[in-house]
Amino acid sequence: QVQLVESGGGLVQPGGSLRLSCAATSTSINAMAWYRQAPGKQRELVAGATSYGSSNYADSVKGRFAISTNSAWNTFYLQMSRLKPEDTAVYYCKVHDRGNDYWGQGTQVTVSS
Repeated sequence: QVQLVESGGGLVQPGGSLRLSCAATSTSINAMAWYRQAPGKQRELVAGATSYGSSNYADSVKGRFAISTNSAWNTFYLQMSRLKPEDTAVYYCKVHDRGNDYWGQGTQVTVSS
């Protein structure tokens, strides 16, 4: 069982930046992703990365968000820049570890003036 702890959410003005973190209790993770869910909407993929070096981003965040990890591949980050009100959502990290997926508890990001 992998435990995930997310942090870094909060209230930010449009155009601002935030960095989300996701700390995992495993070092056997080979893929991870950030998702978000806005009120009344389905959860959507924001960005993903594999330990093999690939990454992908939703079109809506390309050029504004960047995913990264530490060298042990047990802490993951989502650097969010030039935030927009439509980025407001609960953000979740998900990791893939030895055939199983695990989700974080979510962290609220609110972009508002």
